[in-house]
Amino acid sequence: MLLVIDVGNTNMVFGVYKEKELLNTWRMATGDGKTSDEIGITINSFLSGSGISLHHVEGCIIGSVVPTIMYSLTHAVRKYLGIEPMIANCHMDLGITIVRDNPETCGVDRFVNIVAAKELYGSPAVVIDFGTANTFDVVDREDRFVTGFITAGMKTCSEHLYTRSAQLPKVELVHPESILVSDTVSSLQAGIVAGRIGETIEIINVLKKELDLPDAKVVATGGLAKMVDPEGEIFDVYDPVLNLEGLRILYERNSK
Repeated sequence: MLLVIDVGNTNMVFGVYKEKELLNTWRMATGDGKTSDEIGITINSFLSGSGISLHHVEGCIIGSVVPTIMYSLTHAVRKYLGIEPMIANCHMDLGITIVRDNPETCGVDRFVNIVAAKELYGSPAVVIDFGTANTFDVVDREDRFVTGFITAGMKTCSEHLYTRSAQLPKVELVHPESILVSDTVSSLQAGIVAGRIGETIEIINVLKKELDLPDAKVVATGGLAKMVDPEGEIFDVYDPVLNLEGLRILYERNSK
């Protein structure tokens, strides 16, 4: 079995694969202060709770955008699983070409998503990940990661408005039934979510036009993607485990 770990700014997502089948996923807060023992015991509890022995895990790959957690996380994998984890990086055999200035500065999550989208859904594609930040990335017909956008995520926008404004309340994020609202809470909810919907549609259209990729598939992932497109009118594909799939694919390409 293969353990894949996607380390994001807010959460770490763990998944276990048996060959290409994703058996289960778990989530924990990323928090910088965690020790290797805390992480190792948590991994053990995740696996044992699903009836999976640590000894059944034969490989591990980590994709991380949080350098400060890596010492504890990699030591946890070594100590509790007895495995040297593979660390996803831009110098691996990716199956794509990163056409960018200084590829090492490109977030691991971004090219891992591109790898998965290209492998699973084909190219060209616009790949969107809705998280702490929203990323819009493009793989062209020649399997090149050519460009991308980064915008503020919905929760980030909501938190910033709450902390930087004296009288604006903290609100639950919900898909607006209408932008015609008459109270402050609904105004914030509609503005934050509808603003991201408009932003998403415009960026997709601009990328397709400027890169002459009118047939590019739009592949979305991230927990808030469904709030942006609940009816499936904007995205061609919604894959909630796109990054985990990308890590699995990278492990299979590079483990030999």
